[in-house]
Amino acid sequence: MTDSIMSKAATMEIPINSNGDTGTLPEDDSLEQAANLQWSLDEQVGSSRGTRDLQQVMVSGPNLNETSIVSGGYGGTAEGIISTSSIKEEASRGVAVEKIETVKKWSLNTYKCTKQMISERFGRGSRTVDLELEAQIEVLRDTKKKYENVLRLARALTNHFYNMVQTQHALGDTFADLSQKSPELRDEFGYNAETQKLLCKNGETLLGAVNFFVSSINTLVNKTMEDSLMTIKMYEGARLEFDAYRSDLEELSLGPKDAVAMARIDAAQQQYQVQKDKYERLRSDVIIKLNFLEENKVKVMHKQLLLFHNAISAYFAGNQQQLEQTLKQFNIKLRPPGADKPSWLEEQ
Repeated sequence: MTDSIMSKAATMEIPINSNGDTGTLPEDDSLEQAANLQWSLDEQVGSSRGTRDLQQVMVSGPNLNETSIVSGGYGGTAEGIISTSSIKEEASRGVAVEKIETVKKWSLNTYKCTKQMISERFGRGSRTVDLELEAQIEVLRDTKKKYENVLRLARALTNHFYNMVQTQHALGDTFADLSQKSPELRDEFGYNAETQKLLCKNGETLLGAVNFFVSSINTLVNKTMEDSLMTIKMYEGARLEFDAYRSDLEELSLGPKDAVAMARIDAAQQQYQVQKDKYERLRSDVIIKLNFLEENKVKVMHKQLLLFHNAISAYFAGNQQQLEQTLKQFNIKLRPPGADKPSWLEEQ
């Protein structure tokens, strides 16, 4: 029925008066009825659709992963959707690509260095050699081994001597107690108690000197020398990289000279220059550190060997005054008797 009314309304002519107003249609109001019917149907459909949309929003909620951007001017709008998840994906993809490139460069560098190392080991590849510097490095490694042995023996001596001093202290206390409880041997026990106490006091003084000697040698070996060896290790790694890229450049230079090959040669030349600069910089650092280490070693050992000799000689000569003077000469302060702090040997 609605379709026949709308069909009739669509084919009717609307008369226009001379002033432009539409004329009335007293003979037929079917157009108005059709319009009213259409409006009623639209209201019902719209109401039903609005109810469904509201229910959907209430159940599922708005889509927060999408941002609606409305653009346009008067008379119309243009709407686009930018997904925040796609932005995150682009950022993640960029980080992944960067990591892949880093791994690729590391893998290529590792391959070149491994190839160079194998070639050197089997005598097929050439290596950069600084005979004078390598001789100094070998001397340092040998010296460090010998000084480590001195340190080990000095610690053993200190440990044994500490135990002896503790035994002398206990023996002196025992003699003193027996002197009080044995009237017939009071003087004899008393003499020995005083002797052991004196030896114990001198032993504590000697332990202070030997402890200072051990501490200084430990610093020289495990800090100063070790720092130089770490720089040497970096230098040797740079030398291997330098030779690897040098060999790669030489190999490319012997090949064809087309456009692609020339581009690879230019890239290899740039990498070679970077590795060369790094190698020369670390080589200079090693030379400076070795020279500084030699001067420092001589200065430290001159002082420590003099201290060790004077303290040992004074102790076994029974010269208490010279022993105490030795500690003053090297500014060594002993821990006050009865202090709560653990002994230096317990801290080792």
